[in-house]
Amino acid sequence: MPDAGSFARRCALGFVLAGCSTTAPVEATPASPPSASSTATATPSATDPPSTASGSPTAAPEPSFEVATYPVPGGSHPHDVSPAADGGVWYTAQGTGQLGWLDPATGDVREIPLGTGSAPHGLITGPDGAAWVTDGGLNAIVRVDPQTDETAIFALDAPNANLNTSAFDRDGVLWFTGQAGIYGSLDPGTGEMTLHAAPRGQGPYGIAATPDGEVVFSSLAGSYLGMIDRATGDVAVIDTPTPGGGARRVWADSTGRLWVTEWFSGSLAMYDPTDESWTEWTLPGDNPMPYAVYVDERDAVWVTDFGSNEIVRFDPATEEWLTFEHESQPAEVRQLLGREDELWGAESAADQLVVVRTLN
Repeated sequence: MPDAGSFARRCALGFVLAGCSTTAPVEATPASPPSASSTATATPSATDPPSTASGSPTAAPEPSFEVATYPVPGGSHPHDVSPAADGGVWYTAQGTGQLGWLDPATGDVREIPLGTGSAPHGLITGPDGAAWVTDGGLNAIVRVDPQTDETAIFALDAPNANLNTSAFDRDGVLWFTGQAGIYGSLDPGTGEMTLHAAPRGQGPYGIAATPDGEVVFSSLAGSYLGMIDRATGDVAVIDTPTPGGGARRVWADSTGRLWVTEWFSGSLAMYDPTDESWTEWTLPGDNPMPYAVYVDERDAVWVTDFGSNEIVRFDPATEEWLTFEHESQPAEVRQLLGREDELWGAESAADQLVVVRTLN
């Protein structure tokens, strides 16, 4: 198993706008809180080769980062986020049963009630530009029109599914998970919904579409990936490498490799469908508890770590980690999504959203 810890860096996340400057390895004392205008720049490790002589190819600069947080109404307990088509950011206010929208330019927020008993969990922006919510309280999929805020509710024909997350396949069909032991699909054009019993019962949690539009979900209780046959609804089970390690969230990179957070084993795992192989890396820190995972447009892998109260960035090419420590104690970022050069998450314990911007 590759060694993760030797390449770690730490950064502190401030409240309204903060970044960090980091040169110390993970074993060093975290830096003092930075100023609002500071940025985070990764520095080469001691094992990197020296610079070449004049005339030799110049290495690409290490990325630098800017971090900002945005407060949302108290008691919202935002769970999931999704960048909106208009430049704003949607979030599920699980604590108050609403869908929120944040303007990053001004910090302004509007919230849309989803109905009596609502407890929204998952959230994505659909190909139609609408916000699609998996609402455990309503036991329904909810579509919110981005222009009118009008809601359309698609109720499940099964009680207490404990809805979690969703993803659109290449045909525009929405697939979703319910931790009570189901997965299903919804055709937005017809409203037709199909439910399936999950292998091994309880556990379906994260879900993602691959680059070719296929769909895979992760089972937290079952410790497996479920590759869905979209034509039949059947599932091929792929056990995670550590028995009982848990598979909380899953995301695909540009090549179709699947990245999985193993909540119980403290690992980030990667499944390569081309040769059906697994690779695991233990997160830096003394008590890693990886929750969310997201792969950005550079194929960098981002993870939230409840154990260290950090956002972690992993570079698969170098196996180098950068870690960004939250100022909020705790922050509890349960999900990540992004758009070009922006990674967004929701600090559910601190009632704020957080963004890490890549500056170069």
